[in-house]
Amino acid sequence: MTKLSLSLAFHPNPRSGPVLDGSIRPEGIDLAVSHVAPPELFHRQLVHREFDVSEMSISSLLIITAQGDTSWVALPIFTTRTFFGTAALVHVNSGIKKPSDLKGKRVGVHEYQMTAALWARGFFQHEYNVLPQDVRWTMERSPELSHGGATGFSPPAGINLEYMPEDKNLGQMLADNELDATLFYFRSFGQGGMNRSVADLVNHPQVNTLFPDPNAESARYFKKTGVFPFNHTVILRRSIYEKHPWVARNLLEAFEQAKQISYQRALEQNSSWIQAGLVPTNVREGFGRDLFPYGVSPNRHVIELAMQYSYEQGLTPRQLSSEELFAPTLLDT
Repeated sequence: MTKLSLSLAFHPNPRSGPVLDGSIRPEGIDLAVSHVAPPELFHRQLVHREFDVSEMSISSLLIITAQGDTSWVALPIFTTRTFFGTAALVHVNSGIKKPSDLKGKRVGVHEYQMTAALWARGFFQHEYNVLPQDVRWTMERSPELSHGGATGFSPPAGINLEYMPEDKNLGQMLADNELDATLFYFRSFGQGGMNRSVADLVNHPQVNTLFPDPNAESARYFKKTGVFPFNHTVILRRSIYEKHPWVARNLLEAFEQAKQISYQRALEQNSSWIQAGLVPTNVREGFGRDLFPYGVSPNRHVIELAMQYSYEQGLTPRQLSSEELFAPTLLDT
């Protein structure tokens, strides 16, 4: 087998750590690892295609695939999952007491096309009949420094969207009641991301969660749908895959090994980074079920839902299929 040297860019997380630190090595592959924050990483990949393997926003990947960009094949490695929408934040003077009250309100978002926004809009549309067209959107990232700037994004038909002034940020605008709500919130902590927001809204006296118990709402949604949304997948340069198709499976197997190691470490430390409310209180019992499965088959319903939402929300002109996105040799996983 040919020994390959590939560049890999990732944002560290517990399930990928053993690959990133070199304790798990994909067979036949030497990885030169760079740690890059997701917003910056996605922009660099979408614009400059700097790395052979990397994390990627599933929403942005759907968009460029629908546009005919075949530079990448996806690997069914889903590095981050959370319940977007259940932790929505509202200003105490917004008049928003229940999801339907979002209609007509000013809602901030770091970026309209990002996967977190895709899932949050789908959640409110299908669970509470709040359509994307029902709210007034304000986007924090400028067109030049956004995923959308790299994919030619423009607001879909019927969407009321304006860009935030460069001297403002989502967190402070919500705290100051210049926005009524945000469906999710990422603090940048000044670590090179394109989000401007650093305010701690969770503990802000003028900001409440829309749902009194976000964890309970996440558990309700999961019990009803069986959907644990992912927002990042892994991409491999297609030219490498076509020349060395074995690379895809070897990378998948390495990340699966890394995930299993992370599970064991969490058990030994008696710590849980799994969403509260989804698993029994006893962490060991909770890890009896893999809530972070890799592979196409156990994730097909979530993959197809992301594709449905992307089409429904006007981000892609048609609904894609798993076969268009993922490496053909991994469709049986």
